[in-house]
Amino acid sequence: MVNSGGAADAADFMRYAEYTPRSNARSDTEIDRRLGGTLIAVGLGVAAAGFAGRYAFQLWKPLGQIFSETVKKMPSSVISSYYKGGFEQKMTKREASLILGISPASAKAKVRDAHRKIMVLNHPDKGGSPYLAAKINEAKDLLDKETRR
Repeated sequence: MVNSGGAADAADFMRYAEYTPRSNARSDTEIDRRLGGTLIAVGLGVAAAGFAGRYAFQLWKPLGQIFSETVKKMPSSVISSYYKGGFEQKMTKREASLILGISPASAKAKVRDAHRKIMVLNHPDKGGSPYLAAKINEAKDLLDKETRR
């Protein structure tokens, strides 16, 4: 039977459209299959990360020991920028220049300026140590004497 009216065709189409599956809708089995594949991939990734971490920790133990031995062998002056050790019995030009923080071959004016800056910070009247003040003065005297020659 052929319908002569376009309205009847539209009504028939609408009645059957409710029962036809949509082409872009996914079935539950397809969703489960994709979710299962994703979970397997995530599980394999976690397992790989675990094995890599275990290998890294096993490898780190010997490397850590080698690193710590190497650090122990290094002189402490390489690690720290501060001078390690106390004062020598007789002050040398090197020690005097370390105390004043200048080069051993510095000019007399530079020695005086360095002495003045350090004495302002370490003067006994301002709470500094008399022993350190004496060493600072001794360093200045030694470098002044060396500069005159």
